[in-house]
Amino acid sequence: MPRFPVTATSATGLSDRVFSRLAARAKDHPGPVHPLHVGDTYLEPLEAARAEAQRTADHPRLHNYAPVQGQPELLDAIAAHLGRRGDQLVDRETIQVTSGATAGLSVVIEALLDPGDEVLLPAPFWPLIRGIINKRGARAVEVPFFDRIDDDDFDVEAALEAAVTEKTAAIYVNTPHNPTGRILPDTVVAAIAAVAERHDLWILSDEVYEELYFGGLPPTPVWARADYQDRCVAVHSVSKAYGLAGARVGWAHGPHAAMEAIRGVQTFSTYCAPKPMQLGAARALTDGAAWLAEARAAYDRAASTTAAKLGLRKPDGGTFVFFDVSARLREGEDTVGLLERCLEAGVLLTPGAASGKDYGSWVRLCFTSVPLDQLEDALDRLAPIVGRRL
Repeated sequence: MPRFPVTATSATGLSDRVFSRLAARAKDHPGPVHPLHVGDTYLEPLEAARAEAQRTADHPRLHNYAPVQGQPELLDAIAAHLGRRGDQLVDRETIQVTSGATAGLSVVIEALLDPGDEVLLPAPFWPLIRGIINKRGARAVEVPFFDRIDDDDFDVEAALEAAVTEKTAAIYVNTPHNPTGRILPDTVVAAIAAVAERHDLWILSDEVYEELYFGGLPPTPVWARADYQDRCVAVHSVSKAYGLAGARVGWAHGPHAAMEAIRGVQTFSTYCAPKPMQLGAARALTDGAAWLAEARAAYDRAASTTAAKLGLRKPDGGTFVFFDVSARLREGEDTVGLLERCLEAGVLLTPGAASGKDYGSWVRLCFTSVPLDQLEDALDRLAPIVGRRL
């Protein structure tokens, strides 16, 4: 039990430098640095969705509190969006607007998990999710996964089953995936559902990259599957697909009982998301189809360029590539040393250890954070350091 001046045990290890301490050093780099370490976009969002487009003259009481559940215009837009994605009606009462997906997942985890519970975390994973789980006083159980699903001898159910204990309460799922860019095949998605049903587990579905898929038709969202619906709480955001990361607007939806608890926790967390940006998010979802199609095409080109120049498999979607650099390390060098060489060349990447303890020799690269000409320059600088042949 902590007492002054000791802080809470659950805060141990949490840091605002989750991505890389190299980011601070980049400020002292003598030349330009291409910031390929954090998932963001160079694109300006749909004009009608921008902060400056929301005006008091059009929206009386613009700067007052929004309803806890969410601004009515946004709730309507979300319900319509979910209907298009899942080809089914979603009860509007089961939707909860949150202050972005990060806060949304934090609220969901607080509502569904007790301290001491365990969450199966297929690895590698989005760097913040491990800390969000730990912050609750729960435990993230890392399961090496996304880099192995193509192996003939990898048994998805067996890998997850081996990690289940009497304390396991949930499985975290993210597809399209940060950081590998994989879209999970139906067989893998079904295997996850089977394990969850067998052990009465919640499924936490991170849908942040749902609109960023390359080629073909959009994948069926896991939350819309019959074997997920009764136990899945999904969290979405306008940050990635619509270029509104600074707006801090997301939403969660799931079974009625879960959402009642989640709305209660939301009330005592951030209360409501920013009202002006909820209105902007509603415009993005309602009027942003053409903007999104152009953005997806631009990201597709960026993904192809990145894969070709570095000798990697093209991602299925998302905004990242994730790859092993162990073969490119110099004698006696670790991954941090290689990343320092990348920084000297003018490119900032994320160390793979941020995405899992088994990925210390990997790195993550975001291909949407700078325009294509700058990306090509960054890749030309990186190729001699990390490039490889397929």
